[in-house]
Amino acid sequence: MSDKSARILQPPGWPRPGGYANGISVPAGRIVFVAGQVGWDAQEKFHSEELVPQFEQALKNIIAIVAEAGGAPRHICRLTAFCIDKPAYLAGRREIGRIWRKLMGDHYVAMSMIFVADLLDHPAKIELEATAVIPPE
Repeated sequence: MSDKSARILQPPGWPRPGGYANGISVPAGRIVFVAGQVGWDAQEKFHSEELVPQFEQALKNIIAIVAEAGGAPRHICRLTAFCIDKPAYLAGRREIGRIWRKLMGDHYVAMSMIFVADLLDHPAKIELEATAVIPPE
């Protein structure tokens, strides 16, 4: 984990998770709740109907909102993904991992992936919501 004040929670004997953390403990700070972000740009325009580019844009949107609160990617503690296309997600996992490392480095958060029937904003394939904790200044 990049932030020295945060601690990955890895119970003894559990296998190390791939691409996420089972839990993260952080000291008190300013909590930032980020609403669900889909893969559109700042003008609410989709540039792709494909899941992987939408994931990248949605993650960039989350990082931009956290930055607006004075935070950085390392302050993101939790991410929930809602996805309507499980086969596309499974096929794109390697590329999604590359995007994650490009934008988040080796900072892996407590994460859930939930597959749903549909999302509000067409043609969204994935929506991400997050929680960040920004240390006191």
